[in-house]
Amino acid sequence: MTFFKLLKTKGKARAGLISTFHGDIPTPIFMPVGTRASVKTMWQSQLSEIGAKIILGNTYHLYLRPGHELIGRIGDLHTFMSWKGPILTDSGGYQVFSLSKLNKVSEEGVRFQSHLDGSTHMLSPEKSMEIQRALGSDIVMAFDECPELPATYGRLKESMELTVRWAKRSRDFELRPYQNLFGIIQGGLHLDLRSQCLEQLREMNFEGFALGGLSVGEKNQEMLEFLDQFVCQMPRERPRYLMGVGTPIDVLQGIRLGLDMFDCVLPTRNARNGQLLTQHGPLNIKKERFKEDLLPPDPDCECKVCKTYSRAYLRHLFMVGEFLAGSLATYHNLYFYLNMVQKAREAILSEKEEAFDEYFDKFYNLYTSKNLD
Repeated sequence: MTFFKLLKTKGKARAGLISTFHGDIPTPIFMPVGTRASVKTMWQSQLSEIGAKIILGNTYHLYLRPGHELIGRIGDLHTFMSWKGPILTDSGGYQVFSLSKLNKVSEEGVRFQSHLDGSTHMLSPEKSMEIQRALGSDIVMAFDECPELPATYGRLKESMELTVRWAKRSRDFELRPYQNLFGIIQGGLHLDLRSQCLEQLREMNFEGFALGGLSVGEKNQEMLEFLDQFVCQMPRERPRYLMGVGTPIDVLQGIRLGLDMFDCVLPTRNARNGQLLTQHGPLNIKKERFKEDLLPPDPDCECKVCKTYSRAYLRHLFMVGEFLAGSLATYHNLYFYLNMVQKAREAILSEKEEAFDEYFDKFYNLYTSKNLD
């Protein structure tokens, strides 16, 4: 079974197919984040309903609760959470650095204190792989270091070199036969560091390559300029994953620059706070002016939330604190993202040479032209 097939390109934009043990993933793809074996407020059947082909699980959180040994005894994360499709698990590195109360980095790994109870743990490349093997995810991420930003060139170089050494140890660990391991490219916005990292990771023959350490404080334009220069260096025959990015426009920009896979908590987190994504930009449903608005949240959307409920009703749910509010908003926002990338893929696969550029321009102009808030 060929893991990745590149089917067609339009400029730098790519349409492909990732084949895994638990199913095929059409690319470009957006992956809903299921941190603790759950995409917040969503049933797994609803994720299938809106077209989710792959979801994310979080190594750090699942290691702490309920524990990877328990999930392994049950079988795997698919069985535990009743999700039949593919799963990608992150390495846990980002959470160790961002959530733990104290951490100490060494060549061995990271010794940290749990953000839950202060208990001490060691997460090394081997431990991260052990956890992800027990989880049985289809795509496993190599263990990397996430340096605290802002950081000097020297600090980023040290971090990149440590990430490469940890990647080699991750690669040497035996996973389940069907699991595919991705290497993570670090190095800040420095093209030379990123290129050095990529070159060494390529020698390890990872099944895919991810860009980490972006959308962590740099200006959006700086990120886009970096991606424009760097993504073309990533192997053409492997999936390209941009980790933790971002807004709908960020994702479409990433597709235009040749990236295949995206994840971000924005559509789910913002949904729970009352932000609905529409063709004309974000909409804060809690505002007074929607109190008697009987239009659908997004009149141009085909999801069942927009076909069934009004802005006035959703506003009411948020104002009185009903749990259904976050559930409906999350359903809609994830549908919005998944529909967006599906249409981008269709445009890339189209026989019309200008189809993707036309789709991008139309989406961008509509989304940025009218502030519904």
